[in-house]
Formats: sequence, structure tokens, C-alpha cells
Amino acid sequence: MYKRIFGLLILCFFSTASLNAQQFRVATYNLRYANHGDSLHGNGWGQRYPVIAGLIRFHDFDIFGTQEGLYHQLNDLKDSLPGYTYIGIGRDDGINGGEHSAIFYKTQKFSLLKKGDFWLSTVTDKPNKGWDAVLPRICSWGKFKENKTGFVFFFFNLHMDHIGVVARAESAKLVLAKIKEMAGKTPVILTGDFNVDQTSEPYHLLNESGVLKDSYDLSSFRYALNGTFNNFKTDRKTSSRIDHIFLSKGFTVSRYGILTDSYRSANADTAASASANFPKEVSLAKFTAREPSDHFPVMAEIEYKK
Repeated sequence: MYKRIFGLLILCFFSTASLNAQQFRVATYNLRYANHGDSLHGNGWGQRYPVIAGLIRFHDFDIFGTQEGLYHQLNDLKDSLPGYTYIGIGRDDGINGGEHSAIFYKTQKFSLLKKGDFWLSTVTDKPNKGWDAVLPRICSWGKFKENKTGFVFFFFNLHMDHIGVVARAESAKLVLAKIKEMAGKTPVILTGDFNVDQTSEPYHLLNESGVLKDSYDLSSFRYALNGTFNNFKTDRKTSSRIDHIFLSKGFTVSRYGILTDSYRSANADTAASASANFPKEVSLAKFTAREPSDHFPVMAEIEYKK
């Protein structure tokens, strides 16, 4: 009798703990905009996006922010990711024109409650360049509900300017103000290509705001053997992390990774060679090592407890 009651209590405890703890994999990925120059150098979008889609599916991202994707790129990716959709508008015209800061998510796992976009500028409601930025920059956001638990959170995703020093600092202040205004006490995830690393002023404005914290700092395990920018060079290394996942209070991070997956493309002289001292079934052919994008994706396995 007592053993049965004890067993029921244990079951109840773990069921309650499961309902109160929301776990999912969040990521950020600068896709690199499709352009003719990259294609000439063997890094064309048509070659890269199946690899990107495979990477996302293998690592099982639940929800992730993207940067630089043009409208056709986002639809190529969506078509290659069964069970995902995305939100976000083009920064050039507020519709489909130009690069997007799109948010992809699993439709079975999350419901979209509300969405919106704002420009990183003093004028936030229409396409324009802010401060000393050389390009229009946009932040897209969504309010989501996890279907299984009812957990509600905001997800913001942005791409800061790569030149404007003032623009990056002011963009950090603007995003913090928007998060406080829109989310209040609701949990928040902020992802993006911030174009600043962990030593910069805008990074510290966010990470020391008391509102957000870098998932890198929160993680109990880090797999980060490189920074997040590679310039399509497989033989380069940096310590600079310019792509970040920031989380509001209440989140914990069990794993953080900068995913340096690469792939191989054939050369004009690609041919199998003898396997030397390896088994005869093994042959090695000369291919070119390539990166799926000029940025590495960042992934964090996160949990939120009330």
C-alpha cells in the first residue's frame, strides 16, 4: 500500500517537473546572401542550402533566427525543412525585398501568437538606415507558445550593421528598450549576427543589462573550438564570436555549440587514389573542403523553469 502511494507521488513529481520545465534547441545562423561572386568561387547558394538544411535537421533545431536570407533563399530552405515555417519581412521594402532576419520554427512544437518587425534606427516603423549604418537593418520578432506545455515566450532576431559603430551601440540600446516595452516579464530569446564580439561595448550593453545574458556564459558545457565567422575559409581560426544567443532570466543552458560542420565539393581533377595501408575497400579522392556559409551556426540547448 505504502509502496504504491510512494510510487504515485514520484510519478506526480516528475510529471509536474516536466510541465514546469520547457526544453528546446535554439540557434542562430547567418545564411550568407545569394550572390554571383560566391557562385564563381564555388560557394553558390544552390550548392550550399541542401547542406544547411541537412545540418539543421541533424542537429534538430526547434526554433532559430537567420540572417541575410533573401526571399527565394528562405523559401528554398523552408521547402527543404519539412515541419518548419518562418516569419520575417525584407529590410529594403518591408515586404519581400532585400535581406531578412527571419525566424524559423517547428509548427508542431510552437504556435505563433503575434509577430512584428522594426528597423534598427530612430525611425523604427519603415525601411531606413539608422545612425551611421551603411545599410538598412531590421529586427523581426514573434510571440510563441509551446504547444505541449503552454509556455509563452518572445523571440527576437536581428542583424546589426557591419560598419556603423554608433549604429551597433544604439541598436543594442533600442533592442533592450523594445524587449522591456513589449515583453515585460515574459521570457525572451534574442538571436542574431551582432557584428560585434564578446569584447565590444554593444555586447556588454546587452550581456550586463540585467535583462539578458549570453547563452555561452550560462552554459554548463561548451563546444566552441572556433569563433563564428569563417569567410568561407576552412583553414582559418578566430576567437571572436559575433553571432550570439541571449536569454532572459529563468533560462538555463545545458549545452552550447558553435557548429563547424563542413562539406566537400568535387574538383576538376577529382579521382580516387589508392588507400595505402588502409583496407582495400577504402579509397580517397581529392575534393575541396567548404563551409555551408561564411558564418558558423550557434546552437544552445535551453530550459526554462518557473
